[in-house]
Amino acid sequence: MNGTLRVPRTRGAVSGLLLLLLGLWGALIPLVGPYFHYAYTPDTAWTVNSARAWLEILPGAVVALAGVVLMSTAFRPVAMLAAELAAVAGAWFVLGTLVSPLWAAPGSLNPGSPVGGSHLVIVERLGFFLGLGVVIVFIAALALGRLTVVAVRDTRLAERTAEPVTEREPVTEREPVTEREPLASTGPADGGTTQPVRGSNQA
Repeated sequence: MNGTLRVPRTRGAVSGLLLLLLGLWGALIPLVGPYFHYAYTPDTAWTVNSARAWLEILPGAVVALAGVVLMSTAFRPVAMLAAELAAVAGAWFVLGTLVSPLWAAPGSLNPGSPVGGSHLVIVERLGFFLGLGVVIVFIAALALGRLTVVAVRDTRLAERTAEPVTEREPVTEREPVTEREPLASTGPADGGTTQPVRGSNQA
């Protein structure tokens, strides 16, 4: 049973790489997007405010970290936890701008407005929040589903890992026992020789 807690690293490699790239995008695009006039107000690069920190940089960092964990770990519970955190962070990209006014001071977590023209507003909304969050949740859910199922390959890997332990036990418990014939002294006590006691075949 404990062997099924191990999972091949290739199981979450692709999902982890995608989550890493999406997390880096979500965390860095508000800082470098103004260089390409692809941003929310304020349209200045490398400007960090409360809204960008809580609604974009922090969830992006969580998604990127979850992607790194998925690519590196071979322990199933840790990989599943990373996928769940990525899904929560992706949902925060979608819902953060709607939920934050309920618990934050008015205007303190205002994400601003898209700075692009009418044809770029939809692209900016999708690339910064809505579309990005939906894609992250989808990939995280896909990774979580693959990690939840114990495949036949995982069972065979666990059996191969346990085989060396069961093979060594009989060797250490059983050792060959040899019987030796008792020796008896035929000479004097101070310098006699010893000969094996055999059957009485002398006259």
